[in-house]
This record gives sequence, C-alpha cells and structure tokens, in this order.
Amino acid sequence: MSASGLLKSQRFRQAREDDWRRLERLMDKAEKGAMAKLTDAEILAVPVLYRSTLSALSVARETSLDQGLIDYLETLSARAYFFVYGSRSTLQDRLTGFFSVEWPAAVRGLWRETLISAGLMLFGALVAGWLVTIEPEWFYAFVPGELAGGRDPAASTATLRATLDGTADAEGLSTFAAFLFTHNAQVALLAFALGFALCLPTALLVLYNGATVGAFVALFASRGLGVEAGGWLLIHGVTELFAVILAGAAGLHIGWSVAFPGQRRRLDAASEAGRTAGVAMAGVVVMLLAAGLLEGFGRQLITDTFARYGVAAVTGLVWALYFYAPRREAVHGH
Repeated sequence: MSASGLLKSQRFRQAREDDWRRLERLMDKAEKGAMAKLTDAEILAVPVLYRSTLSALSVARETSLDQGLIDYLETLSARAYFFVYGSRSTLQDRLTGFFSVEWPAAVRGLWRETLISAGLMLFGALVAGWLVTIEPEWFYAFVPGELAGGRDPAASTATLRATLDGTADAEGLSTFAAFLFTHNAQVALLAFALGFALCLPTALLVLYNGATVGAFVALFASRGLGVEAGGWLLIHGVTELFAVILAGAAGLHIGWSVAFPGQRRRLDAASEAGRTAGVAMAGVVVMLLAAGLLEGFGRQLITDTFARYGVAAVTGLVWALYFYAPRREAVHGH
C-alpha cells in the first residue's frame, strides 16, 4: 500500500475505532457467558454498533483499504451478527419448545398419513388374525420363530397362560419382551427411513407389523386367553404401536412428497416434507423409550389383567390429549 493509502486507512480507523472497540468489548463479554450482565443500554447499543461496523466494512472494501483492517471488520461483524440475529435460546428453551410446540404440531400435521398408517396396521392385524383362527399354521408365516420364543401353536395352553401371568421363567419372559420391543423399534425406524422409496416399503412394513400383532393375539384368543393377551400387550403396546404408526406416517409423508411433488422440484418437496417428518420421528424415539420403560417395569410389576387395561387406557388418553387436544398457538416473539 502507498504512503497516501496508509495515511488514509489510519485516518479512517481513528475516526471509527472507538465504536469498533466498544463493540468488540461487548462481544467478548457476551461470548464469555456474561450476557446476563449486559445492561439494557449495552444490549440496545449492539445493533447500532453492528450496523456502523458493516457500513465501515463496506467503505473499506470499496476504497481498497489495507487487508488487515478489512479482515478485522469482517470478523467483528460476524461475531455481532450472531448476537443480533442468532438464536440465544438455552437447551432448556429448545427442549421446552420441542415438547410443547414442535412435536405436537408435527404430529397434527401428519393426521392424514397417521390415519392411513393406523388403517394399514389394523388391516394387517385383522387379516392375519382371521387366517390364524381358521388355520393355526398361518402363525408361522407372520411371527418369526425368534420372536415367538416357543409361544406358538405347538405350545400348551398352560404354557401360554404362564407367559401372560408372570409365572413363566422370568428370564425367558424378559428376553421375549426385549426382543418384541427391539422388533417394533426396528420396524419404526425402517418405516421412516424407507419413506423415500415412494411409500410402498413403508406401507408393507406397517402392514406386516400389524399382521404380527394380529397373529399373536389370535393364537392366545384361540386358547381362551384373548382378554389376558390384550392386557399383556397393550400396557406398553398403546405407546409402542402408536410410535410405529407415527413412524409409518412420517415415512408415508416423505414418500408421497417425493412421488407427487406438485409444482416444486422433487428434491425441494422431499426436503420440506423431511423437516416435518423428522420432528415427528424424533418424538417417536421418545415414545419408544417410554414404551421400553412400561415394558421393562410396568408389565412385570402389574400382573392383574384389568389393571393392565387401565394403564393402557390412561396412556392412550395421555397421548391423544397431548397431540390432538385444542391449544392456543404460541405467539412469535414472546
């Protein structure tokens, strides 16, 4: 840089440096976790100083002042930008927003796909249950051997009853319950992940999961244990199966957007659908964790059939109110 250019840069800096230094001190204070200690006057001053710094940066670039000054102003402007426009919410704020607004809103936005997913699961359960009722050998077509764990048409009624009332081998029961939970969790994750394949794999997975449940219940019902089997399953199944239904709904939402993007580009449609589905799927993981707790503790501690139905009814009501009860929309900016 020439001597005249250097002198010009020095004069430019001297005329504005006090504001830059003040903004730098405020950013240092905020970034060190002392934001709460900023006074109202300091907080109000930051946007003004930020705009002034941006203006100085623009002038410095246009007049080709020294590169060191330009780099300094760019860094300072970037720091101030994140203070002025960036999110300063805490982890607690983010979690509160997710559970109170984002997750319920995403699930409500998927109500059509949720009805379709629930219908597919119910249809699969009814068809498989009917087939197993008329011919027990159909059971093996819908329930893998490792999932059945010996609870199949070859088992005695006494063995099946012992499975439900907790008198069977505790370790074997726990293993079966854990396998059942893992199976449903895998179906939920796959149903969502395969949504990009134009809905069909997701629909088949949900249908198959319903068939597995229907075949299982039909077997116990054929031995006069249908009511007991329902309580054994639903104490955690209301949460677990609803999670699978919502995962299926999220996958269907993405698949439908990819198959029929409308006036949007296919990639844009998938991206937009993925944001809503992704929020819903994050909540599904929470539901699966809750189902795991109900399965690991509630079902083992509560052995009375009607008490199990009571827990199932309460969890169903809680989820229904949480997702679908009318609520006031949050006011932006507050």
